[in-house]
Amino acid sequence: MAIDTPTTGSTLSGLDALELAGRATGRNRAAALWAATWPKVLAIALAIGIWQVVVWTQWRPPWVLPAPGEVGHELARLLTTAHFWQALATTLRRALVGFALATVIGFLLGVAVARIKPLRAAIGSMITALQTMPSIAWFPLAILLFQLTENAIMFVVVLGAAPSIANGVIAGVDYVPPLLLRAGRNIGARGLGLYRFVIAPASLPHIVAGLKQGWAFAWRSLMAGELLVIIVGHLSLGILLNNAQDNQDLTGAISIMIVILVMGIVVDAIFTKTDLAVRRRRGLLTDARSA
Repeated sequence: MAIDTPTTGSTLSGLDALELAGRATGRNRAAALWAATWPKVLAIALAIGIWQVVVWTQWRPPWVLPAPGEVGHELARLLTTAHFWQALATTLRRALVGFALATVIGFLLGVAVARIKPLRAAIGSMITALQTMPSIAWFPLAILLFQLTENAIMFVVVLGAAPSIANGVIAGVDYVPPLLLRAGRNIGARGLGLYRFVIAPASLPHIVAGLKQGWAFAWRSLMAGELLVIIVGHLSLGILLNNAQDNQDLTGAISIMIVILVMGIVVDAIFTKTDLAVRRRRGLLTDARSA
């Protein structure tokens, strides 16, 4: 491998060329990381600036609307406490378990509805109706069925996320090109093989979109559940937020809200990267757009 340098006209080869290519790749990655990071940093800075300006106007007293510096100090203190990490671990465990259950149920339901016409006619519209139901509306039923237990929270989380995942699977299967299905059958793909090697890869972008939306519904349902279903001896972010509200500790409440927001942003970034990788593999995304 050889690289012509524009400044000297000389030719680099061997290890020199590999080192130069490695440096170029490192610069490209750093530039892509900066391009993806600076808009988020700017948005955070603008939000904090607007927040501080509102505080300066004294629109609300400091005990109702604390300044960003006070909240930042409280958040830093909170991150050093053991009970915060215990609460975060409980919330994340519930989120992952609930989302995993919703993924399995939503995927199986989506495949069944997409491929069985009588089933689609029977419950296809019901799935969309369930998706539009506010998660808070399920809690009276969940509490009556499961009392004040984690099962009540899981029940609402699954009902909040599974319909979105099922709709993503249904849309993915519906938009598989018929020509691709015929090609798969011509090479011998039948039954589960057709789903594994043809339908699943072709519908992957829609499935990822459904999973992303399903996670958003699961996270919202979980936060509502932790505020309503208080389980003694099980610390969670919802309980910390509820305690801060009861104690009129607005600084602590906003700190917990920031943690909840950051967790949502982190998971959204993971799904965004996954979506970009899927589109890049299919040739739907250029390097310039992916940066």
